Amino acid sequence: MIAVDASPKMIEHAKMRLGGSADIRLHDLREPFTFLSDASVDLVLAALVLDYIEDWTPVLKEFRRILTATGALVFSVGHPFTDYLLKEGADYFEIEYFEMTWTGFSVQVLMPSYRRPLGYITETLSEAGFTVDSLVEARPTIDYQKADPEGYLKVSKRPSFLCIRARPKQTG
Repeated sequence: MIAVDASPKMIEHAKMRLGGSADIRLHDLREPFTFLSDASVDLVLAALVLDYIEDWTPVLKEFRRILTATGALVFSVGHPFTDYLLKEGADYFEIEYFEMTWTGFSVQVLMPSYRRPLGYITETLSEAGFTVDSLVEARPTIDYQKADPEGYLKVSKRPSFLCIRARPKQTG
């Protein structure tokens, strides 16, 4: 398993949590995976990272390049509708920059993000050589309800995340 992150602090954290069970590398997804060959990966998992990248086209094309013909790209992003509601005066059909404050690891961090419409997501996947296999509007779990009843009430009636599994288009 190979894991990448653009943050040196997150690399340190991942190494502490995973020990030697993964090859963990500092890497910006906007750059080519020069250390990976064509069709050499069975699964690309990108959990809540694409929101921070403005132009998905080169990233998705690079994911397609490294995936095997039977591989899969599985990713999650903030739900386009919810992100739209968070930004006053937003234009749902445009890719728009916004900032959110994230808390975790006992710190608050201002995270620059990009909100984009669902159409952009599906069109960009198709243009990069993918077919959407599954699209899920994630809902909070019972475990989340037990851990954070107040938070659960906030997110139980509106979509928060979009989870997609895409596979390389089959040619011929």
